[in-house]
Amino acid sequence: MTFEEYQKLTQKTALYPNKGHNFVYPTLGLSGESGEVAEKVKKIFRDNNGIVDEKIKITIQKELGDVLWYVAQIATEFDLSLDRIANENIKKLSSRKQRSMLHGDGDNR
Repeated sequence: MTFEEYQKLTQKTALYPNKGHNFVYPTLGLSGESGEVAEKVKKIFRDNNGIVDEKIKITIQKELGDVLWYVAQIATEFDLSLDRIANENIKKLSSRKQRSMLHGDGDNR
């Protein structure tokens, strides 16, 4: 499945107020789901001595799926293509790597 296909399919399950004109709702959802990923990772150390087993991987996979869903909704709200976002991101990072600029901070490296 391509990102474009995924993005279109997510629209079938996107039920929130003023869908199509509400970038705030999915942005807040992304924040919450990202926090859930962080919580699951934290608990690997608290409850499982830092060991990642298959059950944990499945749990993280589900949470990352939720993160991806919200990213797709934000992109859709801004009329952006996930395929293009992914491609442009790889181009940016490849350029930084070629120029030895992966380290440091700032958007315009």
